Amino acid sequence: MTEFIRKRTANAKNDILSGITVALALVPEAVAFAFVAGVDPLVGLYAAFMIGIITSIFGGRPGMISGATGALAVVMVSLVAEGNAMGAEGEQLGLYYLFATVILMGVIQMLAGIFKLGKFVRLIPHPVMMGFVNGLAIVIFLSQLGMFKDVNGDWFTGNSLWVMIGLVALTMGIMFGLPKLTKKLPEALIAILVVSAIVIFGNLDVATVGSFIRDGGGEGLKGGLPQFQTDIFSKVPFNLETIKFIFPYAIILAAIGLIESLMTLNLVDELTETRGNTNKECLAQGGANIVTGLFGGMGGCAMIGQSLINIKGGGRGRLSGIVAALMLLVFILFASGLIEQVPIAALVGVMFMVVIGTFAWSSFRILNKIPFSDVIVLVAVSALTVIFDLAIAVIAGVIISALVFSWENAKRIRARKRMREDGTKIYEIWGPLFFGSIIAFNEKFDVKNDPENVEVDFVESRVSDHSAIEAIFNLVNKYEAEGKSIKLKHLSEDCKILLYKSSPKFREVIVEDIDDPRYHLAENPEAFTKGLSEYKL
Repeated sequence: MTEFIRKRTANAKNDILSGITVALALVPEAVAFAFVAGVDPLVGLYAAFMIGIITSIFGGRPGMISGATGALAVVMVSLVAEGNAMGAEGEQLGLYYLFATVILMGVIQMLAGIFKLGKFVRLIPHPVMMGFVNGLAIVIFLSQLGMFKDVNGDWFTGNSLWVMIGLVALTMGIMFGLPKLTKKLPEALIAILVVSAIVIFGNLDVATVGSFIRDGGGEGLKGGLPQFQTDIFSKVPFNLETIKFIFPYAIILAAIGLIESLMTLNLVDELTETRGNTNKECLAQGGANIVTGLFGGMGGCAMIGQSLINIKGGGRGRLSGIVAALMLLVFILFASGLIEQVPIAALVGVMFMVVIGTFAWSSFRILNKIPFSDVIVLVAVSALTVIFDLAIAVIAGVIISALVFSWENAKRIRARKRMREDGTKIYEIWGPLFFGSIIAFNEKFDVKNDPENVEVDFVESRVSDHSAIEAIFNLVNKYEAEGKSIKLKHLSEDCKILLYKSSPKFREVIVEDIDDPRYHLAENPEAFTKGLSEYKL
């Protein structure tokens, strides 16, 4: 028992300190995303707290941070606007439609976990992963540039600009240099504290978390505990019209949330050289969104920026995420005044260092060393992440990669032809037979000019799909229409079963007897063992 506790608390100090740093970074992010979605800042902060703590406890990836995200906020804008238009002015009906949508989104995500759909993240190719990381780094960078504007949307100039640049540079300098002196102190937290002290004691007139919230129309961070939203059930009618309205939004939000969460999970896996549980994460994300919707949060998913801050700060266990969520609640309840004094420049500096650490700089070095198709995928995913959103970028990248893979494999189908002494023509098929290669497969045969007896040997080929089975079926019919005999050898078992189901005549053309030495070897373990021992000698 002592050993179990020791292992669980070995990284407690790093988890706690890193969690505090993440909590500080979560505040302006959650507030900003709430403004983007068109809802009150507390709706974003409550979402960050509830999603953060639930996924930290029950999620499939310790050390990963979840909360309100921009990828979801941009979809919520039109949902809230359309919902508000359905009710009276000032009724804020859109907010309650948002809560209902987030609940439905959570149900969909939990179903994805129940049916173990999380494993399909393995189908995402590495160029898509690199493009996702690069695109997200650019998005994070561009989002921080908005902090260099005043309340009117004009860029800082003169002294304001230079002070902002100086404080950002100082934050980045501390985060870069401190680990070279000692790794025992969390560089992000120390940088925020130092820059905050300079601003407070130097009485510098710069943007702070408090001014950021007030400029956005909020009244500050002060708030209470999340309350159960009973008004959802009275203000949002449970009927077919409501389902038609919120279901498309719920599907999009669920897809974006899961893709971003599972991609972030993969990235954290690579950084920590450990393995998370994708299906467990789907269940946790879904459960968290259901709770968040019921208690007045805007929903969310994994946050790559905050997750990287946590990992780089030494956070590895569930404790780091739990501390981040609880500290965020403490800030809302008791320390709002102190947090409101943190300069935005310090948080921008932290995020800029995250951008530098997130971007896959090695992608520039390997551009001329990888296939051109992978370069296209990498660049396309990066661009689409910036222009549209993560879900569109990843889906497009996977589709492009799949099409390239299919095209390349379609060109690998080969047919080696030879004649037996008895006049039988043998076609030895090499390469995968699937929907992309059936045209090339059909071109290999000369039905009219072939002799009376033909054999097609699939020993070096794999029949992959229904299109391939249909091509074989049509080939047999063509030879039989010419009054010629055709035999099929070494078909895979699953293919033979499907062919037998499709037509009884295949029992006449498929040769069941195995006459290939490799098959005999597999059937005779003693011969295989003897041959292996002779090979070793």
